[in-house]
Amino acid sequence: MVLKIDGETVPVIWEQNESVSELRSLAENGIEIEMSMYGGFEQVGDIGHRIPRNDSQITTSPGDIVLYSGDQMVIFYGSNSWSYTRLGKIDLPRDRMTEMLSHGDVTVTIGSD
Repeated sequence: MVLKIDGETVPVIWEQNESVSELRSLAENGIEIEMSMYGGFEQVGDIGHRIPRNDSQITTSPGDIVLYSGDQMVIFYGSNSWSYTRLGKIDLPRDRMTEMLSHGDVTVTIGSD
C-alpha cells in the first residue's frame, strides 16, 4: 500500500494483521481520509468503514499509525498511551513528522501499490 500525506508519498512499514489486510482490500479502490489535529500530538480521521480491531494498551511514538474504535485512523507526531490496534509506522524522523502533521489538518490517501 502507498500512503500519502497532502499528496506526498511517505515510507510506511505496515503491520501484518487482520486490520491491515482489510485496509489493503479497501485501498484497492483508494481511500481518502480528512484528518484533524487533536491533542497537539496526533491527526485523526474517519476511514469511512469499520475494520477488524485487536486493541491493546500501547504507548505510541511519532510516525505510528493506529486504528481507534474500528473506524478512525490516527497518525502520531507525538506520543500517547491508549488502547489501539497497530496498523504501521511511517519511517521518517520525528522532526519531519512534526513538520508534516502539526500545522493544521491534512488529507491522507491510501492506494494499492
